[in-house]
Amino acid sequence: MLLRVLTAAVLVLDPGGPRGEGFQDDRTAGVKLENSSIVVTGNGVRGGRGDGYRIKRPCWYEPGPDGASMLRTQESLRAYWFRQYPKGTEEQYQKFLKQFRDKAGSQGRWWTPAYNGSDPRGHACWAGLEPFVWVPPGATPPAGITLAELVEIARAALTVPEPRIRLNPDAKSYVNLPTYVWLAGIGEPRRSVTATLPGVMSATVTARLDSVKIDPGTTPDRAEVRQRCGAGGTPYRKGAAFTCGVRYLHSSVDWDRQVYRLTVTTVWPVEVEDDVVPFSYSPIEVGASRDVPVGEVQSVVRP
Repeated sequence: MLLRVLTAAVLVLDPGGPRGEGFQDDRTAGVKLENSSIVVTGNGVRGGRGDGYRIKRPCWYEPGPDGASMLRTQESLRAYWFRQYPKGTEEQYQKFLKQFRDKAGSQGRWWTPAYNGSDPRGHACWAGLEPFVWVPPGATPPAGITLAELVEIARAALTVPEPRIRLNPDAKSYVNLPTYVWLAGIGEPRRSVTATLPGVMSATVTARLDSVKIDPGTTPDRAEVRQRCGAGGTPYRKGAAFTCGVRYLHSSVDWDRQVYRLTVTTVWPVEVEDDVVPFSYSPIEVGASRDVPVGEVQSVVRP
């Protein structure tokens, strides 16, 4: 519910109105839309990991009710108005309603403020906006939501799967033995998010898994890395060429914790569908790591 104290008046927008909600958890935040009609949908909204992308402006105005609807809403909240202002008079209440009566038959809409609750600047930004602004048809007020900002909201809500590393050999590798690398748990290699302002506009942002990067967890003199991995690595198959993985050249016995910490990072280029705005985003990169103990085969030669 939106509550804003005015000069001798209170505005409360309809608490049954829609809300938007994007990705939010303890590791990273996408968007958490407050007092907003924007709807965020798509297979990239949940079940993955975001990269902490933050929209540039944490608050904005959105088109809201027409003049007649706004008047009905405010009239229905009469009892609430007097609870907030127990010393308020009928004259003050009618003066408050006059601004809505004046627009009841006019062409246009009341625009109301919304904000990104996952941004620490969001609430303060919202508090600095007017509680409502009357806007004629076809116009956008200063700080009004734009298509470019809708793209930003979709981008901030976009998540990609967190990969699981698979190796062969799995439990332990050995010096000069090829260690094949591939990924599990990726699922759909295309993730998208659509941000929609119902009846007004929408924008879709898409990420596609393109490649992986391998960090062997040690120095180049100790590991030879093969990076021709395609989008998800190369599972081991008997007789298959060794194109994606690591050939460790030195035992890990003298390394930290006696293991190498191998990291595989997935790279997801991001595009705005239909090029509705000329944005160019950096790829989303999400990695996973696991320990790889590397031993050395000992042999004894007897005459």
